[in-house]
Amino acid sequence: MPEVGEAIELTMTRPDVQVLAEEYVRLLGFPRGWELEGRAKELAEWARDWYRKNGSPWIYARQAETLEVREDSLLINGIAFSSSRLENTLRRAEAHSVIVAAVGAGVEAEEEAGRRWLDEKPDEYFFLEMYASAVVEHLTTTAGAQLCDWAERHGMAVLPHYSPGYPEWDVAEQPRLLGLLKQTRREGLPQSLAALESGMLQPRKSQLAVFGLTRYTERLRRLTELVPCETCSFGPCQYRRAPYRHPARGCGERIASLGPVLDEGAAYSVNRKSLKRWAEERLSMKANRDGSLDAVFQYDGTTCTNMGRPLTFLYKVKLGSRADGYPILEQSCAPAPGDTGHEHMCRYIENPDGVMTAIEQEKPLRGEPLNAILKWRREASVAGCFCETASRSHKWGLVLETIHFALARKETRRETGE
Repeated sequence: MPEVGEAIELTMTRPDVQVLAEEYVRLLGFPRGWELEGRAKELAEWARDWYRKNGSPWIYARQAETLEVREDSLLINGIAFSSSRLENTLRRAEAHSVIVAAVGAGVEAEEEAGRRWLDEKPDEYFFLEMYASAVVEHLTTTAGAQLCDWAERHGMAVLPHYSPGYPEWDVAEQPRLLGLLKQTRREGLPQSLAALESGMLQPRKSQLAVFGLTRYTERLRRLTELVPCETCSFGPCQYRRAPYRHPARGCGERIASLGPVLDEGAAYSVNRKSLKRWAEERLSMKANRDGSLDAVFQYDGTTCTNMGRPLTFLYKVKLGSRADGYPILEQSCAPAPGDTGHEHMCRYIENPDGVMTAIEQEKPLRGEPLNAILKWRREASVAGCFCETASRSHKWGLVLETIHFALARKETRRETGE
């Protein structure tokens, strides 16, 4: 762990990965305290063993040279970022610096999961995908523990990490944060890491994070919500100041105090019977540790020409927390793995790069709360293909309305206690 004065630069290649069973179970979608058995246990053990043999985890972190917290932004090494929550945290803790970190599970698990999907083994795909996600969370926790060790020896304290895509920090600032991290390093990162314009990282099983740094350790004892230990699951840490609290406990009271965020009686553009069927048959959602939600909608249609070839597209939407009104953070639409039907669309035949680029770049209502779908006026289009803008907008509308409907039903059940 090289150090220069107070500054720190940390590089770890293939660190020991010991994902807690309860954290993996949570990511798999099982309730707290659930014990895996049968086929699920077999798949979980297979994924863990596969990654142990083939994965290439890594961690890199470096302290920024300068930090300036302003009223409406913060400057890290002179580069501006906008996150009111991170700004407030740094200000309250009187942070004098930040440490920017990047972690990655490596591309191997992501590629293997893709192969399993193409081999029509969705169970293996899912368990390996979720284990790689658990590894990323574990690596971020490990990085925090290493930084706590260094800070303690220098009379400082590390704040809980915060990342683009968390509430009140637009994921679109992720490329800027990655650029800053690369600028401060003489050599390349332990592994290749890139950020798309949308903010999505490649490889996907990676994370960027900012850890605040303060010399006012007594202040953290008074501001208990700023003690990183409560959100850190690293059990053997000798610098623990408070017991670990599962993230779900930390926000429970706030969420319970909110009224309904979405209205199941909203005026949708299609009938509720269709929305209910799509929500049950085509939509899957996963809650994340930071309160965000990942939704995947499978669209099955046909081309309008070439004898109506079947095609399947996957819509992926990342929403912010319920407390923040479910803002639309990330969106993507692409052919499902193995789909070839889209290659028979007339626009694809004419200009494959053109139509696929248009599909990739269209992210309607990004940055808006999910309720914005109720006011979005778009041209109706019954075409099953993706050739025209109107057709693509129509499908995005159906996807977002289905997600809204599914979450609004949960709101109603929560209020009525069903």
